[in-house]
Amino acid sequence: MNIRLNIWRQENREAAGSMVAYTLKDINPDMSFLEMMDTLNEQLLREGQRPVEFDHDCREGICGQCGIMINGRAHGPVSHITTCQLHMRSFKDGDTIYIEPFRAAAFPVKCDLKVDRSAFDRIIQAGGYIAANTGQAPEANAIPIGHDTTEAAFDAAACIGCGACVATCKNSSAALFTGAKITHLALLPQGRVEAAKRVLRMVQQMDKEAFGHCSNTEACEVECPQQISVLHIARMNWEYNKAEVLKK
Repeated sequence: MNIRLNIWRQENREAAGSMVAYTLKDINPDMSFLEMMDTLNEQLLREGQRPVEFDHDCREGICGQCGIMINGRAHGPVSHITTCQLHMRSFKDGDTIYIEPFRAAAFPVKCDLKVDRSAFDRIIQAGGYIAANTGQAPEANAIPIGHDTTEAAFDAAACIGCGACVATCKNSSAALFTGAKITHLALLPQGRVEAAKRVLRMVQQMDKEAFGHCSNTEACEVECPQQISVLHIARMNWEYNKAEVLKK
């Protein structure tokens, strides 16, 4: 199959970017989207041009590094997958594909399709952990936790921090990401001790990072590769309000 690509090219954070057109021929429909990008870069290198920079790591839908906008949709036209899990058979011969980085004030473009998502790291550093003395790990079965609670915590912990929720929200909100991280620990006995302090710190850090407010359109859940529920946003709000009352 032959395809035409319009890709955002931006040499660095300070440079002005623009869309640049490329043509690829004889693309195998069974290629992954990122393998197609590799093929483009091989062609650019042969022509003496700078390759397109994009984030990737595991290429197994686990690490969350590969997020880009494809034809205006985070991770592309197939629901609940990451960009690396998208295959070229999702497109047709002769298609024009528009490829851009995630757009958000909190995710500044570093180069081409690479964005700086360290704002997520700072939210986690603000409280997304359980303080514990170092030493021998406790026996795994020492604290019995019910099956329903365990499953709910795992569902929240499934968030891979790809940023699709931010990119697809019209306000660039990080409420789904932050809500999932808060819910995961708030549900577990080990996390309840610091629950109030944690939610206050993480929400305050989220606000500092220039993320917008939740728009309640639930677009974040629609585009999330892990299908993280917007109910975690409600849980975060409940935990936050409870913490504010306890603080007084």
